[in-house]
Amino acid sequence: MTESPAHVHEFDWPDRVVIGTIGRPGARTFYLQVRTGSRIASVVLEKQQAEILAEKLDEILDELMALEGNPHSVPASTPVELVDNDPLDPVEELFRVGAIGLGWDPTTAQVLVEAHRMAEDEFDELLKPESETLLVRMPVGATRAFTRRTREVVDAGRPMCANCGHPIDPDGHVCTFPESG
Repeated sequence: MTESPAHVHEFDWPDRVVIGTIGRPGARTFYLQVRTGSRIASVVLEKQQAEILAEKLDEILDELMALEGNPHSVPASTPVELVDNDPLDPVEELFRVGAIGLGWDPTTAQVLVEAHRMAEDEFDELLKPESETLLVRMPVGATRAFTRRTREVVDAGRPMCANCGHPIDPDGHVCTFPESG
């Protein structure tokens, strides 16, 4: 069986890259959204994927800052002119994200994010063997802004129970953690 070519939605130096949500806390859908001009791509990811994505991107930037002789100016915090608190642009979902790959391109001083389509089930790859990927290349300042917003969006969810660490639903919470004392 020959492998079908990959479909890549590529954004190089995009105007906007954000994580945003639709829905109320406890029932939110997380989106990674990228825009260049009027071209918009939105993919669904899990809250944990968004949280880890921000963490790993910050680690890449911190490592670049600490690199001896690094010729790239990596900001330690989010440049104020890059703060983006606007809602998502209109969402038309491309796919649900499975694996995420990260990288650094020293020739363009850009961070790379590859979000790969998740197979719907074990037969999905047999029926639709073509892969689909969202590839985003963004400069270091935009990456810092992206990680800041992502952390804020993730933290804006349901409050966590101090006893068991699970989210507290608006309808109440039954804690399974035994009281100490």
